[in-house]
Amino acid sequence: QVQLVESGGGLVQAGGSLRLSCAASGRTFSTSRMGWFRQVPGKEREFVAYISWNSGITYYADSVKGRFTISRDNAKNIMYLQMNSLKPEDTAVYYCAGGLRGSNYVLGSAYDYWGQGTQVTVSS
Repeated sequence: QVQLVESGGGLVQAGGSLRLSCAASGRTFSTSRMGWFRQVPGKEREFVAYISWNSGITYYADSVKGRFTISRDNAKNIMYLQMNSLKPEDTAVYYCAGGLRGSNYVLGSAYDYWGQGTQVTVSS
């Protein structure tokens, strides 16, 4: 079993940057395909980014492409989401997810385990 804990959220002005971290416990992190999602109250959870187990493959939602970068350090059991040029519409609770089953990386239900989320608020 893998447990995930996000950190790094906060309040930032539009145009600013934040780096989210997702610390994992458990020996399977290094072989786990991982992702970031976000959710605004009253809306469905939204895919943000995906990374393969060896960082060789990454995918991004169109809304964040060119601004966000997903990465991981398997030696430290940590995944990151570097968020630059933040916009007010990026405001959400951000969740890390792991243990992707199958190939549909944008589907939240395809992931086996989740963190508790971290709030990101971007002011205009």
